[in-house]
Formats: sequence, structure tokens, C-alpha cells
Amino acid sequence: MRLADLLALVDGWYPPGHAEDWDAVGLVCGDPEADVRRILLAIDPVLAVADEAVALDADLVIVHHPLYLRGTTSVAATSPKGQVVHRLIGNGCGLFTAHTNADSPTGGVSEAIALALGLSDVRPLEADPRDPFDKIVAFVPVAEAERVRTAMTDAGAGAVGDYDSASFSTPGEGRFRPLDGANPAIGAVGELEVVPEVRVEVVTDRALRGAVLAALVAAHPYEEPAYDVIELATLPDPTRGSGRIGVLTTPMSLREFTAHAAGVFPATAQGLRVAGDPDRMVRTVALCGGSGDFLLDRARAAGADVYVTSDLRHHPASESQEAGGPALIDVAHWAAESLWLPVLRRRLVASLGAGPDDTVGVEVHISTTTTDPWTFRV
Repeated sequence: MRLADLLALVDGWYPPGHAEDWDAVGLVCGDPEADVRRILLAIDPVLAVADEAVALDADLVIVHHPLYLRGTTSVAATSPKGQVVHRLIGNGCGLFTAHTNADSPTGGVSEAIALALGLSDVRPLEADPRDPFDKIVAFVPVAEAERVRTAMTDAGAGAVGDYDSASFSTPGEGRFRPLDGANPAIGAVGELEVVPEVRVEVVTDRALRGAVLAALVAAHPYEEPAYDVIELATLPDPTRGSGRIGVLTTPMSLREFTAHAAGVFPATAQGLRVAGDPDRMVRTVALCGGSGDFLLDRARAAGADVYVTSDLRHHPASESQEAGGPALIDVAHWAAESLWLPVLRRRLVASLGAGPDDTVGVEVHISTTTTDPWTFRV
């Protein structure tokens, strides 16, 4: 498969426009026109992963963490990061990053953790706002209504979830008097005109406003088309947001839940750090992949019995416990986010697997390299 086509597929699942402003996602190295036969999935773009990709004869490595988060002026092989670039390019392998854009959506990192822990009724802990939408209302002569409606939907209006070409129409009367200098499509200068019209309503992504209005005006028969542009309220998106919250089918003590979690996350030198009464009952579980202490207050407000995340700092953790917040489980950053890799693999295999002639599609492998930086504990 062509690399550009494969990356378009991944970007569709994890749109780069949803990455944080400070993030660096997308193609790091590689030719978009190159063919991809074998993919390696990993969390960290480190030398050990690059060596694994070379040994696998992979054409692409997809990682979660960026190689150059703060930018660079050199990829010389005089630094570990530069060596990664040279190792991959020298062996015909590309590198692609999906980071914060892969944290929050359906099929993303936090949801992967929630499902691996066996939670149900899973939803974002802090939902993102939906993309802003407009409603555009056009008033069109009956005979031209379908043409104007089609022009707007062809420009991208009327797309709602898994539907397109959505619109609503009501009949009415348009009234106007053309004045001197007008060139009316209907009626005559100086005479009051009453025209049977249709009110056509469509919703559109606000980013498409200009294109939809241009299509409306171009298709409309009137010299001065009448239309309204209404900015719709921005609502929470139930499918996208920071962290996740859900419930256990069977409540258990914090001690039991921690043992359960230890069997879900890959083993690391850190293990699981826990704050809270071991006998506290746990039913509602909040979590966040990566460094999640920014959601401590949200987890408490949501009524979570336990909050699972990584990289918890002393003061926020202590203050949360003093304030009566949920029990805390701190899991190694790499271990938590690695639960996303099987989810990504399943999505890729489903899209790139065996074709209609049963030939083998693009191979997708999960890295077996542990890239957690901590190696032992005393």
C-alpha cells in the first residue's frame, strides 16, 4: 500500500487537527509515494525500536511519542535522535507519530485502557467541545430549490455523523420590489413581486462556511439571494475528550482492583503505586493515559472511586487525598499507553488485511521492546 494512502487512513481515525498546539505529530521521515508492506507499532521512537524495525525489515514505524517534540535544526547522526532518523532512512523505513491526537478519540489511548480494565459505560472524563457548526438558511424559488440544495451539500454542508445530504425545507412566500438598476430574475423593476419559495436549511462545519455560501450564491437564480447564517451552540462531544470514566461490572476493594490492574498492564520496575485505603470499595473508575494529574479535580468531581494515570507528582497527589479525592493508582507511562497498540493493530489489520483474493495484506507487528526508561528498583 502507498504510504500516503495508509497515513490518510490513520489520520482519519486520529485527526492531526485535534493534536495539542504544542505537539508534533505526523510523518517524521519517509517518502509518501513509497510502498508499505510491513509496519511496526511502538510507543517510543528510540534506537532499540529502530533496530527492531530494521531486523523486521519494516517499511514504517508508527509511534505514539514524537521524536522531536521541541523542534530541531539538525538530524545529524551525532545524537540518539539523529541516529534514529539515519537508521530508519538508511533502511528504507519511515516514521510516523500519532500523539495527543490519538489520546482522546474513540479507539484512542485512554479508551483502550478503559476497555482493557473491563469498564463499561465508558465515556470521556472531560469531553472535548464538538467542532463548531453553522446553520445556513436559504430562501429559493420552488423550481430552483433542488439545485441550490445540491450545490450546498456538494460543498460539504448537510454532513451529520454517518449521514450526508441532510437538509430541511418548508414552503413560503418571498416578497420584494426591484428598484432602478436592478436586473431581477423574476418580476419587473418598480413592481411588488410575490414568489412561492422554499426555505432550505442545512448545517455545516464552520470551517466550510465560505465554500458553502459561495456555492449557494453561485447556484441561486436571484441577483441578491436571501440567506441567514446562524452560529450553533458548541456542545460536548460524547466520543472525544481527555481521559475516560466507567464502571466495573462487579465492585471490588482497592486492593483487589489494584491486583486486577497489575494483570492488565505490562510489568515494569515501578509496578503500581497506590494511594488510598486498600479496603475502599471501587466501582467507578476514572483514568487518563499519559501524565494525567491535570484531571485530578475532574475525577473527584465526577465521583470516581479510583483514578488511574501516570507520572503523578507529590503535591497534586497529596492535595487530592487531603481533599477527599479518589484513590490513586500511578502506572508507568509506557505501560499504560502500550495498551493502545493492540487496538491500533486491530484497526489496521481490519483495513489492510487479506484482500478479496485472500492474498496477504500489509503485515502489522507490535514492538516487543520495552522502552520504559526505569530498569530496576531497590
